[in-house]
Amino acid sequence: MPIDCNGKHLLISRTDSIGDVMLTLPLVAWLKETYPGCRITFLCRNYTEKIVSCYEDVDNILTLDALQELSPSEQIQRIRSLKIDIAVHVFPRKELARLFKKAGIDVRIGTSHRLFHLLTCNVRPDFTRKRSPLHEAQLNFELARPLGVTQTPDFVQLNHWTSGFKAPVTLFPSVIEVLLTAGKPLAMLHPKSQGSAREWPMEHYLELAEKLAERNYHVVFTGTEKEGALFRDLLPQHPYITDSTGLLSIEQLIALIERSQVLVACSTGPLHISGFLAKRAIGIFSPRVPIHPGRWKPLGENAVTVVHDENCVTCRKGEDCSCITQIPANRILELIP
Repeated sequence: MPIDCNGKHLLISRTDSIGDVMLTLPLVAWLKETYPGCRITFLCRNYTEKIVSCYEDVDNILTLDALQELSPSEQIQRIRSLKIDIAVHVFPRKELARLFKKAGIDVRIGTSHRLFHLLTCNVRPDFTRKRSPLHEAQLNFELARPLGVTQTPDFVQLNHWTSGFKAPVTLFPSVIEVLLTAGKPLAMLHPKSQGSAREWPMEHYLELAEKLAERNYHVVFTGTEKEGALFRDLLPQHPYITDSTGLLSIEQLIALIERSQVLVACSTGPLHISGFLAKRAIGIFSPRVPIHPGRWKPLGENAVTVVHDENCVTCRKGEDCSCITQIPANRILELIP
C-alpha cells in the first residue's frame, strides 16, 4: 500500500544547482495533484530560493544556508517546529539524513544506494541514477514510488507540469529597460556554465550573435560578473548586442527570459528556466553519458537540443570529447524563428 500523503506535510530536499532543482519541481506538482490536501516545504540553497518561489505548488521554502547558521540542537528544534510528516531526500546529504532522523520525522525516504541511508532512512527505494536511461526529472519520481507513483511520467506529463512556474514582476537595470522599449525580439545567449557542462565555443556564440542582430534581434549576453570577464572584451560593438553579465539578479534574469523569444545555452540553469517559461530554449549538448540530453534536456514544449553526432564513438566510450565544438552557428540559427 502506498503511503497516504493527504493532509500530510512533506519536505522535498534538493540542495544542489538551479537545473537540478527545476527538474524536481514536476514531482511537487504530481504530489499536489495526487494529494490535494498535502502541504509541501522545499529545502534548497539560498541561491535557488528565488527559483523555487516562482513555482506555485510549493507552500514553503527552507534554505540549507539558514539551517547551517544554527547550532546542532537548534537545527533539530527548527525541523521539529515544522511538523514534517514525510521527508524525501531527492539529493542525498549525510548531515540532513541524520538531522531528519534526530528530529523524529516519521517517514524518511532516500535511495538504498547510499550507505548512510541504511541508518537514517526508513523507506529506501531501490534505484540508482548512474547510467540510467531515464531523464533526471523522471528519476526523481523513482523516489516517490512509496508515495503512490506507479508509472514513470512521460514528457507530455512533465511538460504539462512546467506551467506552474511563473516569472516574478521586477524592475530591470537601465541598460535592459532601454533595449526593452525598442520593441525588437529578444535573443538571450548564455555561453558559460560554471563548469557544470561541456561548453560550446565562444567564437560560435559571437558568430550567432552577429547573425541574429542581422535578423533584427536584440541579443543579450548573460552570466555572472566572473563569467562576463572571460568574454566581455570579445563582444562585437553593435547597437543590437548587449552585455548584461554581472548586472542581473536571479529574479531579473527570470523576468528577462520571460520577455525573450529564445535562449541559447549549454546544460545550465537558465536553459531550464527558459524551457519552463515555454520559450524557445535551445540546449547545446555533448552526447556523452551521463551529460547527454537524454538525461538533462530542458523540459517545455518549445525546448530543443542539439548534439554534433549522437552516435559519436568517443562519447559512447565515455571518453573526453570535443565534438560539441563542431556544431556550427548556422545549425542553431536554423532553430530560431
